[in-house]
Amino acid sequence: MSIFVCPVCGERLEISGNSYICPKRHSFDKAKSGYVNLLLSKHMGKTVHGDNKLMVQARRRFLDKGYYKPLCDALCDAVAENLEGGAIIDAGCGEGYYTSAIIDRLKSQDIAAKVCGIDISKAAVEYCAKRCREAELAVASVFHIPAADSSCDMLVTLFAPYCGEEFRRVLKKDGVMIMAIPSADHLWELKQAVYDTPYRNEVKPYELEGFTFVSAKRVTYTMELGSSEDITALFSMTPYYYRTGREQQERLAELQQLTTKADFELLVYRNN
Repeated sequence: MSIFVCPVCGERLEISGNSYICPKRHSFDKAKSGYVNLLLSKHMGKTVHGDNKLMVQARRRFLDKGYYKPLCDALCDAVAENLEGGAIIDAGCGEGYYTSAIIDRLKSQDIAAKVCGIDISKAAVEYCAKRCREAELAVASVFHIPAADSSCDMLVTLFAPYCGEEFRRVLKKDGVMIMAIPSADHLWELKQAVYDTPYRNEVKPYELEGFTFVSAKRVTYTMELGSSEDITALFSMTPYYYRTGREQQERLAELQQLTTKADFELLVYRNN
């Protein structure tokens, strides 16, 4: 039995051969790499659906070099400390860097859990499926998670769009949500190099409707980026990438090396 439900009727999906099938006979074929596409056209929106293949490849190369490993380690610590077992969903799993690390940590500590991931980018889920053979993965929107009400013990969301109502719906009562957000000084030196008037990130109050705030951990360290490729890949992972003008893009392209701060907030909540 899959944790996923049919995006058409909401019935539980079962895996039959290479297909996911619900009791009403809606069927969704698995890709060769193992994921399933549960993204309905009405949930797609009018824009490009998530990161494209080139962006996913750049992010994968960047993350695999270990630049965000301190954050990944802190995330895995939080997962292991707050999960005794059950089902965990990575809402916005991307290419699977964090998903894979979570699986490895749970196995190393003998925590029995079913790990699932969704992302709106088909290219990202394709890479995630190749990296995370033990996870159940689907192309889907975090605003329409193909999971039943109260079916997950934990939800992880890292830099993905926040949809509190949907996150609360799929989490069990007292289920745990772990969220990573950029803190005030994240990439400050990079922004100084690109923009005439850089500004620090606004960190909003931790309280979220429907959740009880449990803890916050600030993860701060210095990154040494040694190539233009890595600097561009890092910048493309931020919201600034989409609203940066030509002059700033040219400044970015000229950077060959950079020392900049990584500054994150890792937040833990319980579903009320």
